[in-house]
Amino acid sequence: MENTLGNFLRSRRARIQPEEVGLPAHGRRRVQGLRREEVAQLAGVSVDYYIRLEQGRGGSASDAVLDAVARVLRLDEAEAAHLRSLNRPPKEAPARLRGDRRVRPGTRLLLDLMTGVPAFVLGRRMDVLAWNALGDAVNGFSERAGGKPGSPPNQVRDGFLDPAARTFYRQWDAVAAETVAQLRRDAGLHPDDPALAALVGELSLRSEEFRRLWADHLVREKTSGVKLLRHPLVGDLDFGYETLAVNGSPDQVLVAYTAPPGSPTAQKLALLASWTATGPVPERAERTERTESAESTDGS
Repeated sequence: MENTLGNFLRSRRARIQPEEVGLPAHGRRRVQGLRREEVAQLAGVSVDYYIRLEQGRGGSASDAVLDAVARVLRLDEAEAAHLRSLNRPPKEAPARLRGDRRVRPGTRLLLDLMTGVPAFVLGRRMDVLAWNALGDAVNGFSERAGGKPGSPPNQVRDGFLDPAARTFYRQWDAVAAETVAQLRRDAGLHPDDPALAALVGELSLRSEEFRRLWADHLVREKTSGVKLLRHPLVGDLDFGYETLAVNGSPDQVLVAYTAPPGSPTAQKLALLASWTATGPVPERAERTERTESAESTDGS
């Protein structure tokens, strides 16, 4: 079994140089970054205890110890929360292991009322559980879902395995790193989720980039930022985004893309909104016509 806590701690101390924390850097060092003995000294714990903690044999460490280790390793808020998640023994009820994919009617109504804003609901493992018309027009969720009930699009799988993603995301490298860091945080919160483990296993086998990023043990919580897209119909779209917790559904967040009024992106959104109000966007309409034509030919 993977020692996730130990791997995370080793990856974090490898990025801290001795001189950064006031230690001499003389002599040849066998490891990159801080030694375990140095972390223990700076955190005020015994060397033996810290070694057992990295080896996964330290039991459930106190918050005081974890806070001290987080301070030494210069963990940010998301990384410190991840450390606490990895340290705690799993207490998740079996019924919750897969996560709740049901989106409340009120949340769906809210999405539909956001007519001028592309919006969608993300669940555990970054499954896309629901979206509004403009969110679909921008991201193509319904096409990626393939019309299969219970099989929502997955942002991680699509981002790494769909070749079109590298064109759609104008900063694909940054998006890929952020996505894996968010999934790593999810894995810390839900260590016994079999579907998440299966997703990580699948992507590790099929994507060298995912495998490399997963090994970095980066952890981030995406709350807001910038999303730069290249839409196949309207071209470049420059969005801000906000991520809002869905109260009562702890595994779900609502993501909304924003653009300043009058900006080129807002004008292109208005064009997409007019298409969605009158029927399928042109690309989908052409695809539908080709399909109907083929079916007519087959039946003649």
